[in-house]
Amino acid sequence: MAHQFGSVEVITGSMFCGKTEELIRRIRRATIARQKVQVFKPIIDDRYAFARVSSHSGSDFEALPINSSMEILANLKPDTTVVGIDEAQFFDDGIVDIVNQLADRGIRVIVTGLDTDFRGEPFGCMPNLIAKAETVDKLNAICMVCGEPACRTQRLVNGKPARYDDPIVIIGASEMYEARCRRCHQVPRD
Repeated sequence: MAHQFGSVEVITGSMFCGKTEELIRRIRRATIARQKVQVFKPIIDDRYAFARVSSHSGSDFEALPINSSMEILANLKPDTTVVGIDEAQFFDDGIVDIVNQLADRGIRVIVTGLDTDFRGEPFGCMPNLIAKAETVDKLNAICMVCGEPACRTQRLVNGKPARYDDPIVIIGASEMYEARCRRCHQVPRD
């Protein structure tokens, strides 16, 4: 069943806030509604399963791992009405144009991604996707230090906060990242 109008939905927040869980919930509902769904993920995100998007809680859904945003168009089936894109912050900047093209074609596009990197700075294409979306849901996790709502991702190196000048992208899960609130998030600069 085709949509009358396309749209862009962004689900964002820190690690462990439930972004992928929410993506899976929405695409499962679309599947129940007999809509044709395709899900894409960056090939570098191999934390749980290669050809699936997986939440930290264990939910998963079939996905096509790709290297670049252009591969979405190359692999898009003609009858697809809903596209899910997980971990968008890892894609090239072309993802913003691809997402807009899909929405302009009448496709519902659901995108997840970290809004900030471990330093607390805007992450990759996410600010542009957030600005162009019809709806944005920013989710919070629970701070692993104080238990308050967490909006930041803390990278840990040998149990200590990563330094500001460390590499931006290092794929990992709970062994090197945890959710933190603004007060408990630390990024040493010296």
